[in-house]
Amino acid sequence: MASKVVHLTEAGLQKIKSELEHLRSVERPAISAAIAEARDKGDLSENAEYDAAKEAQGMLEMRIAKLEEMVANARVLDESRIDTSSVQILNRVTLKNMKTGKTVEYTLVSESEANLKEGKLAIGTPIAQALLGHKKGDKVDVQVPSGMIPFEILDIAVADM
Repeated sequence: MASKVVHLTEAGLQKIKSELEHLRSVERPAISAAIAEARDKGDLSENAEYDAAKEAQGMLEMRIAKLEEMVANARVLDESRIDTSSVQILNRVTLKNMKTGKTVEYTLVSESEANLKEGKLAIGTPIAQALLGHKKGDKVDVQVPSGMIPFEILDIAVADM
């Protein structure tokens, strides 16, 4: 399986590294202790605590492996070299919904940094994909589950991360 490059800001990479460190140094020993405690209670064939602790350990190890892969494949984006002549990752894009007249603003980020409450839209979403490469003033039709939404790109700026 070929590993996929993960584009991150410096802050995004640090956030992943600190979560990984927490999982390794705090969560992993806690689960090991829970497994040992459950094992000490006797018959493992009927021990729900042991089964739950082993399952939690499996989930934790999967998360650690995923984060390790992300860190290994991370490419930190040089925020000083971001172009605003057309829409790309780490741009803050101001859009006008042509149907409703409402204006929205999104910052296009990697999948791992997406947070819609903060206006951070994952680069893989239909809206972000439709906007990529377009310029200020372009009208872009975005296919979403509820139908087609026509947007006009009002502004493209460097995201303040």
